[in-house]
Amino acid sequence: MPNQILTRRRFLGTLALSAALPALAACGEAAEARGFPVSFSEAEWRRRLTPEQFRILRGKGTERPFTSALLREHRRGTFVCAADGHALFSSATKYDSGTGWPSFWRPLPGAIGTSTDRDLGYARTEVHCARCGGHLGHVFDDGPAPTGKRYCMNGAALAFRPAA
Repeated sequence: MPNQILTRRRFLGTLALSAALPALAACGEAAEARGFPVSFSEAEWRRRLTPEQFRILRGKGTERPFTSALLREHRRGTFVCAADGHALFSSATKYDSGTGWPSFWRPLPGAIGTSTDRDLGYARTEVHCARCGGHLGHVFDDGPAPTGKRYCMNGAALAFRPAA
């Protein structure tokens, strides 16, 4: 008899947990979505972005080096998040790092956020849009003066707005 009670308890506990999982998962997603002023469902992001932009901005992907048209962008203006139009970098801070990705030595104030990325087995500093959380690229400590930083961004995660 005691084994049957334990089995029933285990069964009922498993049943309750499996019933609660979708609600718990949805709570986590909603809390994460509320972490940024601009948020949409995955379906809405897919509708708003190209497949390549979605892969990079929402899936933390990386574009192939030397493929971005923004590498050759030298006009005065502002580089913005391709997902929400949030201003990220001034063209005055863009430089040719030789890496194959648009690079900057300083973001605009309050434009980005950072987190630790261990996807390759070691710690890197991931850069994301402060407004929508979209993945932009990474920042490294091998850039030029005055900051010594290299904000190595995916061109597909950016758009360019020329100065008026």
